[in-house]
Amino acid sequence: MSATPKGYWVGHVTVDDPQAYQAYREANAVAFAKYGARFLVRGGEMEVVEGDLRHRTIVIEFPSLAIARACYLSPEYQHAMALRTPVSDADICIVEGWIG
Repeated sequence: MSATPKGYWVGHVTVDDPQAYQAYREANAVAFAKYGARFLVRGGEMEVVEGDLRHRTIVIEFPSLAIARACYLSPEYQHAMALRTPVSDADICIVEGWIG
C-alpha cells in the first residue's frame, strides 16, 4: 500500500446533452493536466447492485487530497464546470484513499 494517501473524485453523472457535454470534457482537460489527475474510471458499462445511481461513473486520482480539492476549486475547473452544469446533473465527492 502507498505510504501517502491520494485524493480522489468520485462522481455519478447524468448527461442530458452529450454533444454539449463534449465542451466540458475538452475544458476539464486543462485543469486535470495542471493538477496531475488520472482517470481510473470514466463511464463504461455499470451494474447497480444496490441503491440508485446516475448513469455515468467517474473516479479520478490526484497526488493528494489537497491537490484534488485545489483542482476542484481552481479557475480552470470552475470554467469547465460552468459548461457541464447546464447539460448534466452530478453527484461528486472528494475522498482520501489508497491504492493497495
